[in-house]
Amino acid sequence: MKIRLSLGLLLIFNLAFGQPKMLNKINGTKISTAAVDKIILKLMDTANVQGLALAVINDNKIVYTKAYGYKNKPEKQLLDTNTILQAASFTKTVFAYLSMLLVQEKVLDLDKPLYKYLPRPLPDYDYYTDLKSDDRWKLITARMCLSHTTGLPNIKQLNVHTGEFDTTLSLKIYFQPGHQYAYSGEGLRLLQLVIEEITKHNIEDLAIEKIFKPIGMKRTGFIWHPEFGDNLAIGHLEDGTLNPKSKKTIPKASGNMVTTITDYSKFIAFIMQGRGLSEKYRKMMLTPQIKINSKYQFPTITDDTTTENKPIHLSYGLGWGLIKCKYGRAFYKEGHDDAWRNYTINFYDAGIGITIMTNSANGELIYKELLEKVIGDIFTPWQWQRYIPYNQKP
Repeated sequence: MKIRLSLGLLLIFNLAFGQPKMLNKINGTKISTAAVDKIILKLMDTANVQGLALAVINDNKIVYTKAYGYKNKPEKQLLDTNTILQAASFTKTVFAYLSMLLVQEKVLDLDKPLYKYLPRPLPDYDYYTDLKSDDRWKLITARMCLSHTTGLPNIKQLNVHTGEFDTTLSLKIYFQPGHQYAYSGEGLRLLQLVIEEITKHNIEDLAIEKIFKPIGMKRTGFIWHPEFGDNLAIGHLEDGTLNPKSKKTIPKASGNMVTTITDYSKFIAFIMQGRGLSEKYRKMMLTPQIKINSKYQFPTITDDTTTENKPIHLSYGLGWGLIKCKYGRAFYKEGHDDAWRNYTINFYDAGIGITIMTNSANGELIYKELLEKVIGDIFTPWQWQRYIPYNQKP
């Protein structure tokens, strides 16, 4: 009884700061915040999702932010909107935005072969020695890295049968760079190397200067800072086993970032409002670079194709997945790492978006229903992303 009372008080506390009682959906209807809370708590209970943080954008502004459940369920510690969560691949979106700021500043050219920025050939770097027999590394550009068309693999590969990660792919170029979409953290790792060589600064210092401070993201970093304190979520695997993460000391563009739902939703609103990047470069970032016709996002290196996502014009921009539906255009990004499941989709023509962050390996099981009921999103390619709903699991 005491725990239920604490959760109830937390919900009331969050509502007390001027958050609206009704939210807009992309289809023109509305939903009450009380109904949102009821839907989410029921879904979490049904699918055994230990903790979830939510932010909703209406009219390009953050209008609803809420935390549900636990940051550490065995210890009965409640999640709140300032609890630090693992960003997983949300990291890539901040790095992509940083890259576009450097493009805007003429520090980085999207179409200049990246090797021309480096003081020595790419295979001379320890990590890239396996590429020495394939000169196609000379073709790779920043545009290809940001649109996942480098031909490089995603070394930390999701095993779709077990839901775990393996490293069955080697570091080599699997197809002609620029000719095909294949999600690749390795492409962003390469771009990070180049950016840090050009600027002589690591990406954490650059992000603090150009993104975190201007936006007011005080509890976000590519590395851990002592001032973040101890309000930190612990991950929960499918069976509830705890999955804590180490506090990273080396910035990594593809997945090391930590953040809060409060901070990350500020970042999304910043983009929705067209701030930071000029309209020219924001449009460039959100313009399709490559159509996606793969049957699934993972495995990344595959010849299996489909036309199922043609109605939503599934494609990739620069750092963001893109769709287009009858309510306009949207950009999306997922985050998936061990016990952490995150998703954001933002219909920027409608001014409506949603960000979901969970510290539960079961988080993706509730995405389809949550998105449909809370913002009317029936367009997210959940099958392509393998977001199999809890009531459709084998």
